[in-house]
Amino acid sequence: MRIDKYLKNARIIKRRTVAKEACLQERIFLNGNPAKPGSDVKEGDAIKVLFGTGEMNIRVLKTLEHVTKDDAGNMYELIE
Repeated sequence: MRIDKYLKNARIIKRRTVAKEACLQERIFLNGNPAKPGSDVKEGDAIKVLFGTGEMNIRVLKTLEHVTKDDAGNMYELIE
């Protein structure tokens, strides 16, 4: 699954276009490397998202195409 779509489905970023722009601005890292919007995400990958005020480090648990609001939180776990 593309990283921009994953971030939207997991409800980490609200819209896919915003996730794409964040990738192009090198604010998204996949396994320590800057991610392109089309980078492939699989289970076990580490994603780092840089927001304006902080950062979020997560590990991918599932990659689901269709996600309900309740299932979105089960797609990843926070890494401290």
